[in-house]
Amino acid sequence: MTVDVISTQDHIALAERWGAHDSVPFPVVLADGEGAWLNDVEGRRYLDFHGGYSAINFGHRHPDLVAAAKAQLDRITLSTRAFHNDQYAPFCHELAELTGTEMVLPSNSGGEAIDTAVKIARRWAYQVKGVPDGAAEIIVAGANFHGRTMTIISFSTHDNHRAGFGPFTPGFKVVPFGDIQALRSAVTENTAAILLEPIQGEAGVVVPPKGYLTEVRELCDDSNTLFIADEVQCGLARSGPTLALDDEGVRADMYTLGKSLSGGLLPVSAVIGRADVIGVIKPGDHGSTFGGNPLACAVGRATVALLATGEFQERSRELGAHLHSRLNELDGVTEVRGRGLWAGVQIAEDRLAGRRVTEALAERGLLCKEAKGHLRVAPPLVITREEIDFGVDVIADVLA
Repeated sequence: MTVDVISTQDHIALAERWGAHDSVPFPVVLADGEGAWLNDVEGRRYLDFHGGYSAINFGHRHPDLVAAAKAQLDRITLSTRAFHNDQYAPFCHELAELTGTEMVLPSNSGGEAIDTAVKIARRWAYQVKGVPDGAAEIIVAGANFHGRTMTIISFSTHDNHRAGFGPFTPGFKVVPFGDIQALRSAVTENTAAILLEPIQGEAGVVVPPKGYLTEVRELCDDSNTLFIADEVQCGLARSGPTLALDDEGVRADMYTLGKSLSGGLLPVSAVIGRADVIGVIKPGDHGSTFGGNPLACAVGRATVALLATGEFQERSRELGAHLHSRLNELDGVTEVRGRGLWAGVQIAEDRLAGRRVTEALAERGLLCKEAKGHLRVAPPLVITREEIDFGVDVIADVLA
């Protein structure tokens, strides 16, 4: 049955009736977009300061990505890993070359990539490090956000992500983010890996103390422990460099990528890293029907080609400096955190806060996301200096 839906309220009412209530979307029904701009079903125009949680790094409907998807749709979209396809091997090779890694294991969502990295780390601990079977531990940071699967929420510290979903998966330790002494104290002979976001997104775009990530790498080397960097949000030029860890000259043993790996066109993620680590997975140990499908790989290759020019990394650094400078000038802002075109904007307690801020921004043509008293700003990397100024001026107006 085809449903004729016209107005914003029609869409919202239909979603409330037939869709699961797993979120509370803004009362905006988006219909199309291009670059850094979006339009709703009523014809209203919005500047995107949200960026799909960093999935839309290259803007809405980037022509190179759309062209790659359209071309592949006319050929083949799924082969499964039961067969080779002509996009899989080039995608793995090109992504490894871009990131300076040795092996790629494609999957779909960021959460799936994290689950896969956890499995690999445990297998490596038993087969290579000699940890007794079933005793492997993985250390994570408090206030983390790595996804919402059962395993991942088992090591979350967000109560609303865990309430009513236990019992939880064992084998994880949680320490404060940025506290190297707490991390050292938590490592034992059974530690398989340390899993961290180089910059914590959900927590408020929190950057760790300078030198912390270097010390994590040294700790992993000293204790024969894997370093897993979750770069699903902060990677692929969002924070400036291709990989956020590159900013400190640090290399992880494994990275998880997702979101912008397809520019937001479809779910594409991957675990990348050392061949001797990812290589512990053998045929039959792991699999995904859609992981590494031809359509995903074709779009992923187009994404890698965009990043290979260095243009987006440079835009993120240069325009990010301008964004942070402008945000730091705002009255009513107590702190601006982050790197590149990514900022956590802490709002003073005496100002409009929470969802009311983002609803007021949307009324003025700016889409942004709030969480725990801060705005999370992550515009597409194609945004211009003038568009940044427009967005910051809207925020200034709302906070006045």
